[in-house]
Amino acid sequence: MEQYNGKATASLVLGIVSLVCIWLGYFTLAGIACAIVGLIFGIQIRKASQLEGFKPSGTANAGFVLNIIGLALCSLAFIVCVACVSILVPLSYM
Repeated sequence: MEQYNGKATASLVLGIVSLVCIWLGYFTLAGIACAIVGLIFGIQIRKASQLEGFKPSGTANAGFVLNIIGLALCSLAFIVCVACVSILVPLSYM
């Protein structure tokens, strides 16, 4: 259990970073990357907890949830930005 505390903390920090990247506008791709890496850490902790029979810490659970939310919101923000650009670029040629 103690060996996974670093991954749990990293997962939590990456989840927070991915949520902060949404507000920074142009950093949605960095937010997606952080959320994916943090989600991988969270999945590793969950699988290890099932194999070794311990309960994941609150930090691990919070990181897992924040990374799912961050991935969803960053992906949505990226799709919205691409859609806005694809609508506005043809209008600039008129």
